[in-house]
Amino acid sequence: MRKHPVILGLVLLIALGVVLYFFFYMAGAQSGNAGTQGFSLNDKIGVVPIEGVISDSLKITEYIDEFGKNSSIVAVVVRIDSPGGGVAASQEIYDAVVALKKKKKVVVSMGSVAASGGLLIACAGDKIVANPGTITGSISAIMQFANLEELLKKVGVKSSIVKSGQYKDIGSPMREMTPEERIIIQELVDDIYNQFIDVIVRDRKMTREQVVAIGDGRVFTGRKALEYGLVDQLGDMAAAAKLAGELAGKNGKYDLVYPSKKHPSIFDYMFESAANQFSQSVKEKAEKWGGVSYLYHP
Repeated sequence: MRKHPVILGLVLLIALGVVLYFFFYMAGAQSGNAGTQGFSLNDKIGVVPIEGVISDSLKITEYIDEFGKNSSIVAVVVRIDSPGGGVAASQEIYDAVVALKKKKKVVVSMGSVAASGGLLIACAGDKIVANPGTITGSISAIMQFANLEELLKKVGVKSSIVKSGQYKDIGSPMREMTPEERIIIQELVDDIYNQFIDVIVRDRKMTREQVVAIGDGRVFTGRKALEYGLVDQLGDMAAAAKLAGELAGKNGKYDLVYPSKKHPSIFDYMFESAANQFSQSVKEKAEKWGGVSYLYHP
């Protein structure tokens, strides 16, 4: 007996629908590796990764803004694995997290290192979760200068400087810093340091005396940071994600969603020369080490 073509078509259509449903369900379940796209019945928790020395805030603040606008994201985990970096860049990311916190619950997960500028950013979250062995702290500001004067003398090189102000070449590697210049730089570093202290006092609900007592540049473990009141609990990334869901009022299953990656086009591959890549690399290195920093540098 021949099957009716309409019934056969409906059966095939239903089978195709079931296959597509499970395909998109699995894609959503694996959305932690596939950006913000994908279908899932689980709650979605965004993950903002902050890794390495912080030299620029643009990419990270874009990630934060992306999750802030995504209505399917119920909460956000900021995963920090960084020794800190530039003062302005760290402060801009901190401000972005504070703005995000007005829209969604934010939990900070500290990885191997979350020191100095990394700790500053962490203070913006609703809660901070650290591993017992996380290296954190380094509450301090630093500005480094090289003095090449003696080296230049040995190779027979002299420097001539024409300036419009007494302190225009302050920090020049061509000569020793004067006592007056050292005072100016110290005042600058102290002001930036006090801005760091102010953030911890305000966000961690600690007294200024408590923060200053441990704010001498030392580093300590996540377990010690818990004793000092700098973190809220010990745990890994999974613990931070679970906490984020609970703060958002979601106690069920969740998927971790990472920022969408922008893949370079064939045009970029064809016309971006090795010389340009080298130039950009040098520029990034210079940005990482230039100026005053919230940076733990063993």
